[in-house]
Amino acid sequence: QVQLVESGGGLVQSGESLRLSCTASIHIDNSYAMGWYRQAPGKQLEVIAIIADDGHATYVDSVRGRFTISRDTVNNTMTLQMTELKVEDTAVYYCNVPLRGGGYLRPWGQGTQVTVSS
Repeated sequence: QVQLVESGGGLVQSGESLRLSCTASIHIDNSYAMGWYRQAPGKQLEVIAIIADDGHATYVDSVRGRFTISRDTVNNTMTLQMTELKVEDTAVYYCNVPLRGGGYLRPWGQGTQVTVSS
């Protein structure tokens, strides 16, 4: 059973920064992409950022320029650096591994709560 543990969430004010981490219990090599996702209250889960197997990063329009995804394959860690946070960024944030054939490497975990106040 692969374990991906999200951490780093918290309560911040608009305009502040926060860094989220995702740590894997096993080594996940660069043949797999990894991604950050979030779900706001009453809304569906959405993809936020994907870092592909070649290291290329893509972002949803609402976070592009503010969020940065990175990956440390040696330490089995993925990071989401969030800056200029907005109230609409409030959500539970999750990490996972999207599979080429569809689906994900693991079920959605506990995630980490990010709350941004005005």
